[in-house]
Amino acid sequence: MAALVSAEWLASADQSALCCIDLRLAVDGGRATYEEAHVPGAVFSDYAGDGWRARVGNAPGMLPSAEHLSALFARLGITPRRHVVLIPVGASANDLAASARAYWTLKHAGHDAVSILDGGTKGWIAAGRETEAGSVEPKPAAPYPVAFRDGWRSDAAASRVALEAGAIFLDGRSASYFAGTEKAGEAKRAGHIPGAVHADYARLYDPARFGLRSREELIALLAAVPPGPIVSYCNTGHTAALNWFVLREIFGRGDVTLYDGSMTEWTQDDANPVATG
Repeated sequence: MAALVSAEWLASADQSALCCIDLRLAVDGGRATYEEAHVPGAVFSDYAGDGWRARVGNAPGMLPSAEHLSALFARLGITPRRHVVLIPVGASANDLAASARAYWTLKHAGHDAVSILDGGTKGWIAAGRETEAGSVEPKPAAPYPVAFRDGWRSDAAASRVALEAGAIFLDGRSASYFAGTEKAGEAKRAGHIPGAVHADYARLYDPARFGLRSREELIALLAAVPPGPIVSYCNTGHTAALNWFVLREIFGRGDVTLYDGSMTEWTQDDANPVATG
């Protein structure tokens, strides 16, 4: 199953076998802009409001419970046999990261048939495809049989073990967060996980094509990432999902996990080391 699908592929696909989900952030207008124009047949999902991530203590980006995801997937019409196509707006790296995080959630929950529309809604329009207005009501399905799989998520305990074992930690935040001159409000300390490689996720986005840069550009941007097991993290497991997506799903590196708790969870425990500079 291709991680990225084109507008041409989506337009020619058997729509009855698909579950197209327009995933929007409030900053991009949420339901209001979805109802103005969206890919025909796509149902709306509010990234924050629908709970694609859960707050646990001071960590706002944690993996939701299996029960919550089972109900969410069912409400959106996702079944084990349907191919889910996540549709970002195509407005920013932040927007694309939301789809990457939802993609990771579906994969970790046991759903293999999932892709992201390359270029999102903006790319769809740029390709000369028509949109529709109004709202498409999802067709509810039976509760989804969520079964979390190993090898996709790194929680706090696994991240500590990985750090001690010499795994590569990939920090997807901006330089100010990495250096420790700025921090997320929920984080107790500023800085990064010691020894981490810095790779600002925003560089992976190409505004000219409303999506990821070319494969050659992505390879160059992530050239500093050495071989070996990788734990991708940020502040809340959101922006880190885009680095994770490129490395694992585009480059095919099966040794890359996502730490959903990231620095907001990591810094809650004073025993966890943090470096600055």
